Amino acid sequence: MTDQNEQLSSRDKVLLAAMQMIGENPGAKLSVRAVATRAGVSTGSLRFHFPTQRALQDEVLTRLYDVVVSEERIHQHDTPARERLVDCLRQVLAPAGIGAGARAAHRTIHEHFIAPEPTEQVRQAYLTLEREGQRRVEYWLTVLTQEGALTPGDTPRRAKFLLTVLNGLALQRALPTDGSILQSENDTLYMAVDAILNPATP
Repeated sequence: MTDQNEQLSSRDKVLLAAMQMIGENPGAKLSVRAVATRAGVSTGSLRFHFPTQRALQDEVLTRLYDVVVSEERIHQHDTPARERLVDCLRQVLAPAGIGAGARAAHRTIHEHFIAPEPTEQVRQAYLTLEREGQRRVEYWLTVLTQEGALTPGDTPRRAKFLLTVLNGLALQRALPTDGSILQSENDTLYMAVDAILNPATP
């Protein structure tokens, strides 16, 4: 029986190998040699599909976010814009879980991006993650702006604000609490969304 990996194109093999490396170590440096070796393709083949390391990183992060966060929800126009945006933000928080899962996720972030010296490699790995998150939220806000739910302009600043709220909520999921984390989180998400949407938006 033919191995499934043998049926993949060289581009897909590269992406699969890179995604596996990021999954095992979010701070991994996706060097051409390391990814090509793992994918079982030549460095020339990898360079053909991804001329720069950043091009590869951006594509990998886009694919990973596609798995975690669906773009379809923001386009479900039978649901109010306010609800759709909150649901999209919830999708970002959901994968890490609450309690033990959230603590494990934060340990990983600490080990790879906080504890080490901020070398250029660490910096670029983190900025790649941050850039893709920013791009996703800006996309959702652009869709809502086109619908009239948001006043045009300031999209990057609004996205940064929402991402800052998400970062705080993600940390809260990992900390001890004496109340309902999800209820408190829900209230905060609605407050954040209401702060940027036009006042008359349902």
